[in-house]
Parts: sequence; C-alpha cells; structure tokens
Amino acid sequence: MSTRRRSRYNRDVKIQDLHGWQVSTSQARAIQQELAARVLRSGTIISPRFIAGTDISIDKVSGIATAAVVVLDYPGLRIVESRLVRGEPGFPYIPGFLSFRELPLILTACQQLAITPDLIFTDGHGIAHPRRLGVASHLGLLLDTPTIGCAKSLLCGQYQEPGFEAGSNAEIVDRDEVIGAAVRTRTGVKPVYVSIGHRLDLETAIYWAQQCCRGYRLPEPTRLAHLVAGSHLKQNQAAANVAVTYEH
Repeated sequence: MSTRRRSRYNRDVKIQDLHGWQVSTSQARAIQQELAARVLRSGTIISPRFIAGTDISIDKVSGIATAAVVVLDYPGLRIVESRLVRGEPGFPYIPGFLSFRELPLILTACQQLAITPDLIFTDGHGIAHPRRLGVASHLGLLLDTPTIGCAKSLLCGQYQEPGFEAGSNAEIVDRDEVIGAAVRTRTGVKPVYVSIGHRLDLETAIYWAQQCCRGYRLPEPTRLAHLVAGSHLKQNQAAANVAVTYEH
C-alpha cells in the first residue's frame, strides 16, 4: 500500500461526531457514562496488516503536548508511518478524564495518516476504568475501530499476581466484573494492564498484546509511540506539525 498522502486529511479516517470537547468535569462524566454503553466488548482480529499505537507527552515547562501515532506493519512490526501533532491541551489533568485532555490531539494526528490502521493500541485503559470508558474505548468509539488499552499502572480493580513467566496473566476484577487482565509480557518484569477498548473481546486483546511484544515490557505500538512523542526516536517519515485549536 502506498503511503503517499492524497490530501491533508485521510478521508478513510472518519471521526464520529459524538460530543463536543469544551465541557466541564460533570459534563465529561455524563458523556463517559453515556458512551460506555456503546462500547462493543466482542469481536476478533484475525490478520491485521497495519497496527497503530498512540501516546502523548506534555512538556512540563511550556505545557505544550505532543501527540504521536505510529503505524507498524504486521508481523514485522516496523514503523511504516508516524505523525506528530503539537498543541495546548484543552482540558485539565484530572485522573479518570485523560481522554478529554489527550484525544483532540491524537485524533488530529490520526487524520494525518495516509495508512488506515486495522487495530490501535493506546497507552492507557479501555474499559478498565471507573466508568468503563478510558482513552482506548473513547478513541475506538470515535474512530469506530478496534482498540486495545495497554496501561503501565492500574486505575481500578484488583488482581492476583500472574505467573512469573512471560505469557502469564490474571483477571482484573472491579465490583464483581472482569474489566481486564494483568499480563506478564516479559519474564520477571512487572505486568502491563490490558483491557478491551472497542470491537473486540478480552481474549483477543490479550493475544494481540502478547503478539506485539518484542522483548520489552510494552507492546511495540505503544512503546514506539512513546519514543516518538518524547522525541527519543527519529521518525521514518516527516512529522505533520499541526497547531490545534479547540472550538467552543
């Protein structure tokens, strides 16, 4: 597939008009509660050609955020495209509401892609969230694309420590509901927390998290997105530096 951009925006990346972004915390909570019921917790991915990862980095001095989306081929897991978007977050940092802070930038980066991914990993949670709508689920609904949440820390729920060996996993349970899994992606290393984002089941999410690991704790899509967002990895293609404004 050619990566030549046909226009400024990828017409294949269609963002669902689900809500506005200039909202209060109480409005954001209501949006989460309404959208959580729309998340599809079933589905499988058999043979994805392109798998994307997203992450965001915020400069502590300037407050400017850099959102990165990288697209990897599969099974090679080589970067075939990456995009950066920089802008000032339009929502404050409040745990449990990070998607309102991060997604406007991430969505703009996704629109700059020439390649449309079949599956997207996010550095954050899916339904393993107090209101069952973390950044992965929110992004999945907005793009109507299968997504997986893969987080480095637990937001809610409890689990029994999985086995020591890579591939071991244990269910994360919150209020008697299985919301994700602690997955040991590397022997002897702290697990990552995998959850359904949208349009797939937990077994599928765990499978692809493991399939996308290459000897590191984090799956390659989010590991490389993290490096690109933090300017620790040179992009394979020129970044699209887009100034983002937030409409009232």
